[in-house]
Amino acid sequence: MRIAITRHITILFMSLSILLPSCARHTESKPVITVSIQPQKYFLEKIAGDKWEIKCLLSNGGSPETYDPAMTHLLNLESSKAYFRMGNIPFESAIINKVHNNNPGLRIYNNSDGIELITGTHTHGDIEHSDAPDPHTWTSVKNARIIATNMYNAMVDLDPGNKDEYARNFRSVITSLDSLDTSLDSILAPSRGEAFVVWHPSLSYFARDYGLRQISLSPEGKEASVNMMQASVDSARASGAKILFFQKDIDSRQAETANEQIEARLVNINPLSYNWDKEIIQIANAIAEP
Repeated sequence: MRIAITRHITILFMSLSILLPSCARHTESKPVITVSIQPQKYFLEKIAGDKWEIKCLLSNGGSPETYDPAMTHLLNLESSKAYFRMGNIPFESAIINKVHNNNPGLRIYNNSDGIELITGTHTHGDIEHSDAPDPHTWTSVKNARIIATNMYNAMVDLDPGNKDEYARNFRSVITSLDSLDTSLDSILAPSRGEAFVVWHPSLSYFARDYGLRQISLSPEGKEASVNMMQASVDSARASGAKILFFQKDIDSRQAETANEQIEARLVNINPLSYNWDKEIIQIANAIAEP
């Protein structure tokens, strides 16, 4: 009996010695890159492939204006190899200051480097900040090419040994963006010069790309004053705008109230969605719809 038990124990340990290294290989963690918003995650996962884990600070449906990082977000960033900031989003600088002391070697890359920035769309409650750069650079397909290029260069800097793979992935992304830009240009050609209304001015770069005019009801990104709202509504009515874009979880109540006077078609969008390409196409199709 004792010999049989000993034999079973021996077999058990031999089995574990085979299985454990295999389990270790499957649970081995990948190096982490943290990004600010979901559209960055969308692009970076395509370029980085399966060699990196991409974590995002802002969840789907979150608002950069009210974002307050949870402790888990800060810990994730502290343990990351790099942080890809979008650039010009207010919370990014505050986050970097918080984690820099604990991870002074954190590599930081600005994905909006080289983009021609638009200013004057976000007042943030005072004249002093009215010339602040519009942070929504990712809502432009043309800007997305620059963002993807910055991401590719950063990946090569972080991991030069896998440059060829990143280059293949990057070329695929650029090809897709070129195709999308051509399609959007065709869809929106009949609408050039027309205006659309948006609650928060998140589509400034999109409007610039395709010759459209964006009218924002709330440049401050929060509940607008009565006077500001009425001026925006009057401008929207005078423009003949047929569509009002809003984000359902953030500004639906005031947007619906304002639209009682504008009488435009309400369309819910999420410029911060991970499904970046689908959002861009939805916006274009909504503007082009008769």
